[in-house]
Amino acid sequence: MISIPVYKMDGKQSGTVEVDPELLGGRVRAKLIKQAIVAWLDHARQDSARTKRRSDVVGSTKKLYRQKGTGNARAGMRRTPTRRGGGRTFAKRGPRSFKEFPKKMRRLACSSAILARMQAEDVIVLDELVCNEPKTKVFAGMLSALGVDRGCLFAMHEQNENAHRSGRNIPNTDIRIVGHLTAYEVMRRPKVIFTRAAIEKLKGGESE
Repeated sequence: MISIPVYKMDGKQSGTVEVDPELLGGRVRAKLIKQAIVAWLDHARQDSARTKRRSDVVGSTKKLYRQKGTGNARAGMRRTPTRRGGGRTFAKRGPRSFKEFPKKMRRLACSSAILARMQAEDVIVLDELVCNEPKTKVFAGMLSALGVDRGCLFAMHEQNENAHRSGRNIPNTDIRIVGHLTAYEVMRRPKVIFTRAAIEKLKGGESE
C-alpha cells in the first residue's frame, strides 16, 4: 500500500490515505507512459505546414534550352528544385494522419503515470476544497500553504466552476477532472493534488 498525506487548505496535515498499487496497474510502465506522451503531443500539433512541390509551381514544363551545344550545363524545366523559384525537393504536405492510441492503453498509461508520481512522493490529497466564490487570491494562498506554488496539477472529482475560475490564471497550474486525466498532464507539473473525493473516485476505478 502507498500512503499519501492529507492536508487541509491551511497547510496542516490531517491524516493519510492508503492506495493499493494494484488499482493503478501494479507497476510503473515507463515505455507506455512515453508512448502516451508522444501520442498526446503529436495530436496536439496543428500540422498545417504545406510547401510546393515541382508539380505545384506555376511555369512551363518545356526544356529551357537544348541538351548540347550551348556551352551551359544541361537543364530541364524551370520548376526543378535546383532553380530559384522552383518546387521543394521534400515538400511538407500536411496535415498528416497520426496513429490512434487505443483507449485501454491511454487508461493504463495514465494509471501508470499516477502510480509513478505517488511512488516519487509527488502526490498530496486535499481534505476538503471550500471555494464558494471565484477568488484567485484564496486559491493561490492555498497552494502556497501546501508548498506547491511552483506549479501543480489539481484534480477534482467533478467540475467546479468557482475552483476553475479561481485557479485558471495561476501560472503553471492545471485544473482537471480526475476522470479526464492523461499521462502527459500527470507528468507535466512538479506536484499533483487530488481532492479527497477525487482520490476516492480514482480508487473506485472510474475514468474515461
